[in-house]
Amino acid sequence: MKAIVYTQHGLPIEDPKALQDADLPMPLAGPSDLLVEVRAVAVNPVDTKVRRGAAVTEARVLGWDASGIVRAVGAEVTLFAPGDEVFYAGSLTRPGSYSQFQVVDERIVGRKPANLDFAQAAALPLTSITAWELLFDRIKVPEGGGEGKSLLIIGAGGGVGSILTQLARRMTGLTVIGTASRGLTQQWVRELGAHHTIDHSKPMKPQLAALGFEAVDIVVSLTHTDRHYAEIVEVLAPQGQFALIDDPETLDAMPLKRKSISLHWELMFTRSMFQTPDMIRQHELLNRVAQMVEQGSLRTTLSEHFGDINAANMRRAHALVESGKAHGKIVLAYA
Repeated sequence: MKAIVYTQHGLPIEDPKALQDADLPMPLAGPSDLLVEVRAVAVNPVDTKVRRGAAVTEARVLGWDASGIVRAVGAEVTLFAPGDEVFYAGSLTRPGSYSQFQVVDERIVGRKPANLDFAQAAALPLTSITAWELLFDRIKVPEGGGEGKSLLIIGAGGGVGSILTQLARRMTGLTVIGTASRGLTQQWVRELGAHHTIDHSKPMKPQLAALGFEAVDIVVSLTHTDRHYAEIVEVLAPQGQFALIDDPETLDAMPLKRKSISLHWELMFTRSMFQTPDMIRQHELLNRVAQMVEQGSLRTTLSEHFGDINAANMRRAHALVESGKAHGKIVLAYA
C-alpha cells in the first residue's frame, strides 16, 4: 500500500527526505480493530512535533486524523461492520494515517457525519476529542452549565480552539473570549461563536478590562503557554481554572498557589496509550460530534485542502502548520 514516512527525525521540512513516499505491507486487524481504507487525513501540530523530535530506527508513518471506510473487522468487534464510513484520531503507539490503509481500535472510532465528505470529516476528530475532554472531562463544565462564568481561549483560531469555541458557545452558558493575533483569524473566531476576541500578541489584561472583565474564571491555553504564563496567572480570578495542551519546557505551578488556581493538562492520546477502562468514551463523544454536525450545531473546521495525499503535498502542509499562520485545519485526500 502507498504511505508517507519519515526515516530520520529533525530534518527541516524543506528537505525532500523529511517526508517520503513509500510502499508498505498491508496491516492486519487485531481482535478489537478495524481495517480502514483511509480516504482523507488532516494535519495537526503533533504530526510536526513527532517528525522533528522522535528518533526512529525504521520508517514511521505519521498522522492522527482520518476518515475512511471500514474494509475488515477483528473477531471481537461489535460497533462497526465492513462498509461503514468512520472518522477517528488514532493512537500515538501505532502507525498513523498517512497511508492507504490503517488499523485502529474500534473504541476510539466514531461514525462519519453523514452530511460531510471525507475531507470535511477528517478535519474534526483529534481537535474535537481534545476540546471535548478539556471542557467536560478536565475542567468539568457541566453541559448546559457555566452561566455567569467566563472562558478565555488563548489561540482560539487554531484547530482545537476552533472546536472548543463552538462547543463552549453551543453547549454551555460560558461567556467565550477568544484570542487571535490577526484580523482574519479574529473574524474566524467570532464566526465560530466567540462573544469577544482580543489580540494575544498585546497585553491581555487591559483588553479584557476594556470589555468589562476584571478577571476571567477559566483560561485554556492552546499555544505558547510559556510566553503567556505570567499574564494567565494575572488575569485568572481567585479559585479559577487553568488548562493547557501544549508543551512548555517547564511549568512552575507555584504562582498558581496564591489564587488557589487549579491546573489541568489534556492529552487526547492518554486513553488509547494506557488502554484506560473508559477508552470507549472517545467513540461515544465522536458519535455526539457527528450528531451535532448533522443537526447543524457544529461545523467542520477545514480551512485549506492541499490536494492528493503524497509526500510533496504533505511537506507543504507541515510547513504551513510550522509557520504558525494556519487557522482551522489543513486536509489532504486520496483522489
